[in-house]
Amino acid sequence: MSVSKIYSAQTTHLSAQVIDIEVDLSKGLHSFNLVGLGDTSVNESKDRVSAAIKNSGFKSPKMKNQKVVVSLAPADIKKEGPLFDLPIAVAYLMASEDIKAETENRIFVGELSLDGELRPIKGALPIAQKAKQEGFAEIFLPQENAEEASCIEGIKVFGARTLMDVLQHVNIKKQKDDDEKSTEENKPKIPSIEIKPHLCEKNWAEKKQKEIDVDFADIKGQESAKRGLLIAAAGGHNIIMYGPPGTGKTMLARAFRHILPPLSFDEMLEVTSIYSIGDSLSDGLIFLPPFRSPHHTASYVALVGGGNNLKPGEITLAHKGVLFMIGVSQML
Repeated sequence: MSVSKIYSAQTTHLSAQVIDIEVDLSKGLHSFNLVGLGDTSVNESKDRVSAAIKNSGFKSPKMKNQKVVVSLAPADIKKEGPLFDLPIAVAYLMASEDIKAETENRIFVGELSLDGELRPIKGALPIAQKAKQEGFAEIFLPQENAEEASCIEGIKVFGARTLMDVLQHVNIKKQKDDDEKSTEENKPKIPSIEIKPHLCEKNWAEKKQKEIDVDFADIKGQESAKRGLLIAAAGGHNIIMYGPPGTGKTMLARAFRHILPPLSFDEMLEVTSIYSIGDSLSDGLIFLPPFRSPHHTASYVALVGGGNNLKPGEITLAHKGVLFMIGVSQML
């Protein structure tokens, strides 16, 4: 029995933090304990991890007479979400000596289904940014999050479909038969994705052309309103539009988004990180200034953020873009 250590990360508010995961195995009646101030979804990971390990061809932790202790450090920081499933599974298999892997410069994040498949997570972009800042060389995460994370230059991103894909890539344990080649030589590799900033800029041009729903040049009349919006866009001013229903206030607000200065690469990452943390990133990276139009009955929490599971509100989601509030008709 032994101890293994692996690295993961989670999002806290609008940033990410590296989490150390340690697994200790000792002889005794079976028990599986997670320590480190985890929420319900973290504590339930022991069942997901056990099933995923069993369905990936290894012996389930529940079938062994051993005490398993999983520590998530720092212990005084609350751990939330199921993204620790993948690193816990890899760390357990290392501690049980089913695999051998180098994990010093690698970060693992991902939720496991019972059959060992990886489910997408939220916050992949800020996690990749934090991993790069902390000097990690590689990050392993679900394939659905690979494109999002790969806009961070200087870190290699591996998108995997299953737990077995990750294990085949990182396992360097040799076969007992000396005539066979090592697993390292035989294993299929997970293709790494490295999207450089200039490729993101190319995607930005294509996406901008596709996403324009109301072009400013197509609006006929409303010359004074358009003049005011041009001044607001050039100077970064707030603006109030008032008038009876049907005079074109909403149409002008939607068109206003497309005359704002284009997002720089750093601004794209900043805005995309907010949407990724809020689990609102449904269509890839955010290349254009966002447009948010909350309903006039939206609650205080919906506007400013918060709730039991902290999420950014409409004001934060409109960062670097347009917040159109009907009733107040205020754009920021």
